[in-house]
Amino acid sequence: MSIYLPIAEMSLNVIVLFGIGAVVGFFSGMLGVGGGFLVTPLLMFYNIPPAIAVGTGANQVIASSVTGALAHFKRRTLDIKLGVFLVIAGIIGSLAGVRLFSLLQNIGQLDLIISLLYVVLLGSIGLMMAIESTRAIRHRREGAPLPVRRPGHHRRIHRLPFKVRFRTSKLYVSVIPVLVIGFVIGLLSSIMGVGGGFIMVPALIYILQVPTNVVVGTSLFQITFVSAFTTVMQSVTNQSVDIVLAMLLMAGGVIGAQYGTRAGAKLRGEQLRILLALVILAMAAWLGFRLFIRPGELYTLTPAG
Repeated sequence: MSIYLPIAEMSLNVIVLFGIGAVVGFFSGMLGVGGGFLVTPLLMFYNIPPAIAVGTGANQVIASSVTGALAHFKRRTLDIKLGVFLVIAGIIGSLAGVRLFSLLQNIGQLDLIISLLYVVLLGSIGLMMAIESTRAIRHRREGAPLPVRRPGHHRRIHRLPFKVRFRTSKLYVSVIPVLVIGFVIGLLSSIMGVGGGFIMVPALIYILQVPTNVVVGTSLFQITFVSAFTTVMQSVTNQSVDIVLAMLLMAGGVIGAQYGTRAGAKLRGEQLRILLALVILAMAAWLGFRLFIRPGELYTLTPAG
C-alpha cells in the first residue's frame, strides 16, 4: 500500500513509514532521545532526499518527545527549570542552524555535510558512552563499588559565574554550560534534523552530572519545544517539511514511545547508557559505510532559483 508524498514528490509504502515512526518512538521513550538521529538516516536509507529527511525528521521528533516527556513529568523525573534554560538557548541555536542549512543547500554541499556530521558525532559520542557504560557494568558484576557521580560536582564548571540552583537535578552550577549545550543542540537540530537527545543525554550526564533518571525527562522536554520551533523555521525558510510523511511518522512514534517508556523504566542507568551507545554506534557505522558506496546516480540536476 503506497502513498504519494507531495513535498518529496515520490510514492512510498505506508506500513514501512509507520514502522519507522514506531521504532524511533520506542527508542525515544526508552532512552530519552528525540529519535532524530534515527529517523533522518532511516528516511535517507529509504531514498527520501536528505533535505526532506532533515526537515520532516525534526517534525516527527515532536510527537514521540511529547508523550515521553509527559510520562516523566508524572513520575517527577523532569527538571522544568533546567529544561527552560535549555529551550531558550536551543531556539537561538536553531535560528543560526536554519541559516546555515540554507547556505549549505545553495552551494550543493548539504548531503555530504549531513552524512559527515552524523558519522563524526555519532561515532565519537557512542564510543565514549560505550566505554564508560561497559566499565560500570563490569564493576557491578564483579561486586566492586561503582564510581560515585555526585550531582553538580564538576571542578571546572563549578568555578564559572552566574550560578543557578536546579533543585530537581540537585545542581548548583553556572548557566553558561547549560546555555552552550542548549545552543549546540538547537544548531544541530536545524542542520541534521535531530532532536539532539544523543548529544543532550551524554552532555547532561557527563558535563553537568545530572542524575540519569532526571536526564531522560529533561532532555525530552527541551527536544519538544526546540524541534517544534525548528520545524516551523524549516517549513517557512526551506520548504522541506512533508506533512503527509510527518503525520505517518508521528502516528507510529506516539505508539512506540509508550512502549519504550515502560521498557526504559525496567533498566538501570548504565544499561540505558550502553543500549543508547550501541544504537548510536550502529547508525554511525552504517552511515560511514554508505559514504564509500558508489551512488546509483553520479549527478543530480535541480532547477535553479
